[in-house]
Amino acid sequence: MFDQLLQLDHQLFLEINQRLANPFFDYIMPLFRNRYFWAPLYLFLIVFLVRHYNKYGWICIIFLLITFAISDFVSASLVKPLFERLRPCNAPDFKDEVRSLISCGSGFSFPSSHATNHFAIALFLIVVFYHRWKPILPLALGWAFCVAFAQVYVGVHFPIDVTTGALLGSVVGYITGSTFLTLYTKQIWNTGN
Repeated sequence: MFDQLLQLDHQLFLEINQRLANPFFDYIMPLFRNRYFWAPLYLFLIVFLVRHYNKYGWICIIFLLITFAISDFVSASLVKPLFERLRPCNAPDFKDEVRSLISCGSGFSFPSSHATNHFAIALFLIVVFYHRWKPILPLALGWAFCVAFAQVYVGVHFPIDVTTGALLGSVVGYITGSTFLTLYTKQIWNTGN
């Protein structure tokens, strides 16, 4: 069964990496995985939180940073060394089939830290803001999905890597978001200024 799952993972990778290839995706997908591309969104979040929530906005930013730190540590320092799965672009028996759009990198593949971190932040924001602003759900999940999908499209992660990263990040984001709301009650936090 494990071999069948890996075979399906490889087939799905090729569907995304090769068969979905087009000039628009070739341009935009490498950007989706670049942290500088998302800098305006991060800046907006900081300004929004501080402007609308003052002291609690700063506390929320600290919780976002803690969320990122936990998700990155768990994915990159705990899980990746445990499994040591090679990236598709580095796997000796597979790399010739990969259409690489960026430098492959030397780190391990499972789980995707990009997917883990972005889903953790997305779930944190959903947990904190959903009662106040329902569109946060599709926007945050769509943003995290684009980042995760881009990892496969550019050739640096298998679909299982990003799916596991998304699940792991979602758990981290849910826990830190729930902790934040427990410490700073929903009634106070959801009122804003």
